[in-house]
Amino acid sequence: MRTFASFQLLCLVSGVLFVACESFASKEVWALTTFKEAIYEDPHLVLSNWNSLDVDPCGWTGITCSLSRDHVLKINISGSSIRGFLVPDLGQLSFLQELILHGNKLLGIIPEELGLLKYLRILDLGMNELTGPIPPELGNLTSVVKINLQSNGLSGRLPPELGNLAYLEELHLDRNKLQGTLPANSYTKLPSNLHGMYASNSNLTGLCRSSQLKVADFSFNFFVGNIPKCLEYLPRSSFQGNCLQKEDPKQRPVELCAGVSPSKGHPGVNPKNKPAKDVPKHQETSKPAWLLALEIVTGTMVCSLFLVAVFTALQRCNSKSSIIIPWKKSASEKDHIAVYIDSEMLKDVVRFNRQELEVACEDFSNIIGSSPDSLVYKGTMKGGPEIAVISLCIKEEHWTGYLELYFQREVTDLARLNHENAAKLLGYCSESTPFTRMLVFEYASNGTLYEHLHYGEGCQLSWTRRMKIVIGIARGLKYFHTELEPPFTISELNSSAVYLTEDFLPKLVDFESWKTILARSEKNSGSISSQGAICVLPNSMEARHLDVKGNVYAFGILLLEIISGRPPYCKDKGCLIEWAKDYLELPEVMPYVVDPELKHFSYDDLKVLCDVVNLCTHPEPTKRPSMQEICTMLESRIDTSVSIELKASSLAWAELALSS
Repeated sequence: MRTFASFQLLCLVSGVLFVACESFASKEVWALTTFKEAIYEDPHLVLSNWNSLDVDPCGWTGITCSLSRDHVLKINISGSSIRGFLVPDLGQLSFLQELILHGNKLLGIIPEELGLLKYLRILDLGMNELTGPIPPELGNLTSVVKINLQSNGLSGRLPPELGNLAYLEELHLDRNKLQGTLPANSYTKLPSNLHGMYASNSNLTGLCRSSQLKVADFSFNFFVGNIPKCLEYLPRSSFQGNCLQKEDPKQRPVELCAGVSPSKGHPGVNPKNKPAKDVPKHQETSKPAWLLALEIVTGTMVCSLFLVAVFTALQRCNSKSSIIIPWKKSASEKDHIAVYIDSEMLKDVVRFNRQELEVACEDFSNIIGSSPDSLVYKGTMKGGPEIAVISLCIKEEHWTGYLELYFQREVTDLARLNHENAAKLLGYCSESTPFTRMLVFEYASNGTLYEHLHYGEGCQLSWTRRMKIVIGIARGLKYFHTELEPPFTISELNSSAVYLTEDFLPKLVDFESWKTILARSEKNSGSISSQGAICVLPNSMEARHLDVKGNVYAFGILLLEIISGRPPYCKDKGCLIEWAKDYLELPEVMPYVVDPELKHFSYDDLKVLCDVVNLCTHPEPTKRPSMQEICTMLESRIDTSVSIELKASSLAWAELALSS
């Protein structure tokens, strides 16, 4: 028996060594890396030194570790304008004491897994763009002293579980969309078998139980009912801007509170965490000798396996082997890839089912476009408009939770576009069997501008028609950049991103945004240029900076393409901008830039366009004009009336012939 006890002790020590060696690398670095991958805008490059292959994240920006450098204690990345999502993996940071992400542009929901951070003292997610309800699981943050969720778009009721936070001193919930009454004394009891799932106390109580609460702000929400007596010590400003039953001019007007009522019911409890049922106790009986021997043999075998695992772990620790990259998860790890759908984010967007799109697109046989990343189908909805369906080409095993969040953000970004020069998103399709991610747009019957410029009949695009297309594109970009908040940018602005209607009205479409999403599933961390992609080089693609000034640069290249009829890159001439720069500033040779298939053109228009091209392609991004300025310049100096085409421009060709 002594031998068996020794083996048990060895097993225990081995397990401790194994966990101590592996925990930091496999859990905490994983969680931080996954969070970085869910951030798709980092204008100040604060996460640039977050290297997923580094087993020690203690030197990463915003990270503070324990003195022994084996656990992450603090994350402080505030006021950095990062845009992306909070990932459930943050709940793996078991020793985290402070999570401060104040003043960024974080989207989506607050993961319920944050409730696992039992040592967390400060949770500051204020001044972001978070939506959805406040998870009741935050009632498990038994060490928390401060919670700041102000200035987001949080909705739903205030979880009474927050009353279980015995050490909570500050609670900032102002400027959200929270509804219902302020939970004060008690809440409807859950069934007995669910007690303890969210908080340690069996009775879910409200904020009156928060005896340490000194500062609380519930202002500018949609709370109804009365102010609980236990909270009357707070200043009146903590409750202003609501729909409380109080004759107070600082409450919301009645018309703004119409339809607001206390939220009913309790959010559904996740059944996956149901505690095991109590097992009835049985009287102990003496064990026969053969059973005792079997236990000893089994224990010996298990301990042997543990020793092998320990030696393997020690080798991994010594060699600092690479960490599994979260975007390369294998199918066997699929259970770790949780996809979190934010119903609030997509609630206003139509969701199509795959079957109706399959019928509309003739069993997906009517392919009108393709790329390595996507297929484009044409279809006709039953009793509805013609549609273009863009299907993402990716296998389900490569689709992760944060890619799903990117997809959701892409859908919501496209859904907010409402302009005559922007393609109208009709809806999306998201299904798991078979795996499907699609966007559904209104169809533009005349194909792409690229097809007309390089494969169609050039005579269809007269000078006046081209000028109308140019001005239409400029108006669309002006809308994207100046009338939307935050601004919207086309990820790859070129002639393939411009679709034409039957009357040649240009429609801007961001089909290439798939590349932005898919780039997150690969380890592509190269530098990004602010000049926009102007050349498609053989076997490579120049990086495109997804910002406003990058779009302005790309618009200048697109102008050249429309004027000249030449592609942005060709083997004979190289990059279009390099070929054209010799002609752009010299009036006597400027007409050489014009597409030779054009019978007529306006020299005055050409000079304006060349000036715009020079301004847009200025090497210093800060010196490029805004699309507001460009649009004003084009609209005021270019005449697109039909009569102007009948007058002009054959003389320009004659002058060119005489000068040559």
